[in-house]
Amino acid sequence: MIATERLILRAWRDDDLVPFHAMGQDPEVMRYLGPPLSREAVAVQIARQNALIDETGHCFWALERREDGAFLGFCGVKLGPPGTPIAGQLEIGWRLARSFWGQGYAREAAQASLNWVWANLEATEVAAMTVPGNSASWGLMERLGMTRMVEEDFDHPALAEGDPLRRHIVYRIARP
Repeated sequence: MIATERLILRAWRDDDLVPFHAMGQDPEVMRYLGPPLSREAVAVQIARQNALIDETGHCFWALERREDGAFLGFCGVKLGPPGTPIAGQLEIGWRLARSFWGQGYAREAAQASLNWVWANLEATEVAAMTVPGNSASWGLMERLGMTRMVEEDFDHPALAEGDPLRRHIVYRIARP
């Protein structure tokens, strides 16, 4: 568990399923991520993240507001997906329910995740990826001190040719 002034980053619980599924049904949340997620797909994602904690000690942790225990979304680090320029490297990622956007939660959680990496892992850098149109996401990457790696732009292998979300950009930050 990681605690900040306003947030807790933690392992996933069964009661996260309902709010995480609701978040995955919001077209604005999923705008740059793909189609809405079924309840079954959400359950698989939760199980996968908890398995990553067991295997590596980290994942895209569930994100909870300290003051009231509200489920905000997720943030954390895991290994980048195969077939991408960040495959096997630490990837930072986040997703928040729309009602929590614009309040600094993503930045606070992402900075806490990076601080955790530097304190607990021997990684020399952390990467992130998003689609070019997701300016909120890459804007946060830049505010965290990450640098765009234009030469690493790629077409995501998990997305079909012609999918408008297929093109991805990569950002990186080196250990301070």
